[in-house]
Amino acid sequence: MDALARLEHTIAQRRDADPDTSYVARLHDRGLPVIARKVGEEAVEAAVAALSGSREELVGEAADVLFHLMVLLSAREIALADVFAELDRREGVSGLDEKASRSE
Repeated sequence: MDALARLEHTIAQRRDADPDTSYVARLHDRGLPVIARKVGEEAVEAAVAALSGSREELVGEAADVLFHLMVLLSAREIALADVFAELDRREGVSGLDEKASRSE
C-alpha cells in the first residue's frame, strides 16, 4: 500500500473519532467550509515556500496540502481512486486542450 492509500485509510478511520483527540475528526466536526479554507491556506503556504523558502519548507508544505486535500476529499466522500481515474483519463491530452474542453 502506498503512502497516499495509507493516508486515505487513516483519514477514514479517524473521521468519526473524538474531535478532542483527532485532528481529522476535529476538521470534519467543524465542517466543509473550514476544511476547504484549510486546503486554500496550505496551498498558499506551499506557493510562498516555492518562491522564497528552502526545499525542505516546500516539501513540508506540499505534504500539508496533500493531507488537507485528502481530508477534503474524504469529507465529500470522494475516493482517491476517483481522482486517479480522472488523471488517467487526462493522460496524453494536452493541458491546453483539456482546459478548453472544460469551458465549453
